[in-house]
Amino acid sequence: MAENWVLTATAQTPTNIAVIKYWGKRDETLILPVNDSISVTLDPSHLCTTTTVAVSPTFQQDRMWLNGKEVSLSGVRYQNCLREIRSRAGDFEDKEKGIKIEKKDWENLHVHISSYNNFPTAAGLASSAAGFACLVFALAKLMNVKEDHSKLSAIARQGSGSACRSLFGGFVKWIMGKEEDGSDSLAVQLVDEKHWDDLVIIIAVVSSRQKETSSTTGMRESVETSLLLKHRAEEIVPKRILQMEEAIKKRDFASFAQLTCADSNQFHAVCLDTSPPIFYMNDTSHRIISCVEKWNRTEGSPEVAYTFDAGPNAVLIARDRKTATQLLQRLLFHFPPKPDTDLNSYVIGDKSILKDAGLEGTKDVEALSPPPEVVNAPAQKYPGDVSYFICTRPGEGPVLLSDESLSLLDPKTGLPK
Repeated sequence: MAENWVLTATAQTPTNIAVIKYWGKRDETLILPVNDSISVTLDPSHLCTTTTVAVSPTFQQDRMWLNGKEVSLSGVRYQNCLREIRSRAGDFEDKEKGIKIEKKDWENLHVHISSYNNFPTAAGLASSAAGFACLVFALAKLMNVKEDHSKLSAIARQGSGSACRSLFGGFVKWIMGKEEDGSDSLAVQLVDEKHWDDLVIIIAVVSSRQKETSSTTGMRESVETSLLLKHRAEEIVPKRILQMEEAIKKRDFASFAQLTCADSNQFHAVCLDTSPPIFYMNDTSHRIISCVEKWNRTEGSPEVAYTFDAGPNAVLIARDRKTATQLLQRLLFHFPPKPDTDLNSYVIGDKSILKDAGLEGTKDVEALSPPPEVVNAPAQKYPGDVSYFICTRPGEGPVLLSDESLSLLDPKTGLPK
């Protein structure tokens, strides 16, 4: 067989946002959490990682490019994922190309990896979750690994904890597990993305800068110093997980919203309870919470849930499409674009919500009247405090892209296109 072949696989994997938070590890090396968590997978057409993996006898070493820049693969998390997938690789044969790889050969073949996020990396939008999930999924396809998605999720977990939840669409639960080796700490799908397709998600990207305290450092400090974290993991989360599963199953939005907001606030309370305290939210985050809380209280039952990961970006989940248009109007009233910003680049993702809200340009935004719940108070506007909004919805899990033109690596050289 000719020894200059290059074999590639390209996958696309969504990001996810936790509605019951993962914060704190009981094992740093294996990335085992102190509590279960539940997340919603976001539509990959708006937020996803695309990864191409290639293998060839001509490659001299394992190499990786992230968003066009070469990055080191020497980190223990990458090494764990590569080792675990290689050890599970199967025999592969492509008679047409004259390629035959036996199980034992994978250990000696180097890989090239190219990965691209269509959203800011390390800005609190779970880019590492989508990234490691995509890496593991693509490598498993390339190396003919026969494990199911839950088993693969336990490998992705060793790259980034929340990555295990990106191997499924819809609502996903990461079971913390009891075993020391982490074999039972994996993700399972609770319901698929079609189960509750009324939901609309709007993300306010408050800052796409990298955060001051990384999640890894923050978690370690919380586990070491926060008494609230211990109470949360042992007493509060186990009950909330059961209530959240029930709310999702019944599509009970009032319970879902109450649990989601409470859990987000408690997670940030744990961050404040950490020594030294960690501040992930900023004034804009707090203003968005206040805006949603006022509206929910006026309506008498929750219209919108909010949740914040380890960063200032707000993830707002609206009960249905009608509510989402009212939410977008409120958000644009309080957080209009700067005068020179085009509305089409300020609200991205599913733009049909803009249309439903009757907003075609900045003139329409300027003409918005104050929401009824703020009529008696001076209406405050904060232009420029939000970088942009992303309109999205619950989405599907990872997919293999068979269209070669979508590959990020050149099929002849195995180098980035």
